Amino acid sequence: MKNESVQWFAFYKDLLLVAREKDGFTIPCMPNLSKIGANPIRTQYLGMLNNRPCFSAELSDMSIPEGMLLEPLRSLFGLLNEEEYAMAGTGLQIVNWDKTHQYCGRCGAGVKDKEDERAKYCPDCGLLNYPRISPAIIAAVIKEDSLLLALRYAPTLGGISFYSVLSGYVEPGETLEQCVHREVREEVGIEVKNIRYFGSQPWPFSGSLMVGFTADYVGGDIVPDNKEVTEAGWFRADKLPHIPGKISLSRKLIDWFSQNYR
Repeated sequence: MKNESVQWFAFYKDLLLVAREKDGFTIPCMPNLSKIGANPIRTQYLGMLNNRPCFSAELSDMSIPEGMLLEPLRSLFGLLNEEEYAMAGTGLQIVNWDKTHQYCGRCGAGVKDKEDERAKYCPDCGLLNYPRISPAIIAAVIKEDSLLLALRYAPTLGGISFYSVLSGYVEPGETLEQCVHREVREEVGIEVKNIRYFGSQPWPFSGSLMVGFTADYVGGDIVPDNKEVTEAGWFRADKLPHIPGKISLSRKLIDWFSQNYR
């Protein structure tokens, strides 16, 4: 294996460094980032992809080399190949975890990387920390031939508003199913039954693991909580409002509904 084949998933804040190609974008491939004048604050080994070692890197201020640019990871969906996009998502989570876990949360001493696994340990008190993953549920609630959708506001997407299925973080002591019941009840005031697993998706933008479910309406009137949800309603498959892009598990749930309830 040659050093020239090292693939770098380098981030400045939450922007990924990519090379512009005629048909899209690629991930820079070089022995080290000093070749393009970059001096990473920290680097992290991610694994192998197509027989190439992959590293993530946290960049400080730098001049962007000709033919390269910094792009939000969300905007690169469909422009990078699927495997590279997934690795970039992992890289973003690991960079953010590494950045925020330089000191022990128990005694305040500087931590060190564990050599045999992805973890950090405190040499003073022995506390061990793994990358944080926050589990969250996302649920498509069905009532006869209609889907429950709530208006969401996405400041990270330039303030775009769209309708999506309900979601929320799992609390300590909860099962995933209990979380579905609670989140739906808290956000819109209705009860559900027949909770069924749909699929899951890592969500690097918030360090989450999204776990998707479908559920059936039992009873109650929609009453938005005016915190997480300001508007919500039942929508038929042929009359859907503005919905999220195809990158998300939310969209996969909505597409599933559209295909099965027309």
